[in-house]
Amino acid sequence: MPQKPHPVFPHRHLLGIEGLSRIDIVTLLDMAEEAIEVSRQVEKKRATLRGRTQVNLFYESSTRTQASFEIAGKRLGADVMNMSVANSSEKKGETLLDTAMTLNAMRPDILVVRHARAGAVHLLARKVDCAVVNAGDGAHEHPTQALLDALTIRRHKGRIEGLTVAICGDVLHSRVARSNIILLSALGARLRAVGPSTLAPDSLSRLGVEVFHDMRSGLAGADIVMMLRLQRERMNGAFVPSSREYFHFFGLDEEKLAYAAPDALVMHPGPMNRGVEIDSSVADGARSLIRDQVEMGVAVRMAVLEALAQHLPNV
Repeated sequence: MPQKPHPVFPHRHLLGIEGLSRIDIVTLLDMAEEAIEVSRQVEKKRATLRGRTQVNLFYESSTRTQASFEIAGKRLGADVMNMSVANSSEKKGETLLDTAMTLNAMRPDILVVRHARAGAVHLLARKVDCAVVNAGDGAHEHPTQALLDALTIRRHKGRIEGLTVAICGDVLHSRVARSNIILLSALGARLRAVGPSTLAPDSLSRLGVEVFHDMRSGLAGADIVMMLRLQRERMNGAFVPSSREYFHFFGLDEEKLAYAAPDALVMHPGPMNRGVEIDSSVADGARSLIRDQVEMGVAVRMAVLEALAQHLPNV
């Protein structure tokens, strides 16, 4: 059966959700729906990126994101090279550009980058000739995580518009939270940020988000409960008194989840700190979508790579 043509995705790079239109977002989600079907077949290969070179350049440790980008690229037929530089000496901006220039001279087609510094990926995109995908930059954005979260919600709820989504925990330091707030708001969801005032500051209301500092009131009637990992590596100072006290007030357990809507679903971008932000009974329970998110991650990254391939030169 011939594959139907995809709508044109007008962007050369995917550097963030900010700057994407609602149509852009829906286009990527619809393409990801097709990729799910490909991934569930025995023969998972497509030839979309055959002959293309994809380089995954990760300056921060990653398991899920790097693995899913690698699998996505290979399922589309690309030659994929992983460069994990997270354990090397600290990279300064100049060295980052030197690495980019070296890679650019090798003529890759797609560069997938994760970096601890916000804005680093945007800088790279201005210096290289290939397509660039932001796989997470500091506390700024993580666009493919937001896309896979939206895809997971849409598949289980049938819609995003009108849903109440409570994003709970370390919202302040979370690039996942920022990208989700932008994306889900664009698709008509009602957003809440729930956490201690140190991690869910009232200033988030400027993004159109309702802010709660009490877990029970923040979860009241919520359709989706999205938990976040405590980003201790990005904290300068004591933002929470102790893990035990944090879990008591803001960790998701069955008792707190009962305040959400009866059919509320639970999400977490991973990796999870069990017993800190989420209880194992909830993480592994019937209302958890955490494993579904992992599957959607491969599909979304296939969609993104395929969408950007539309703009790659053929000569």
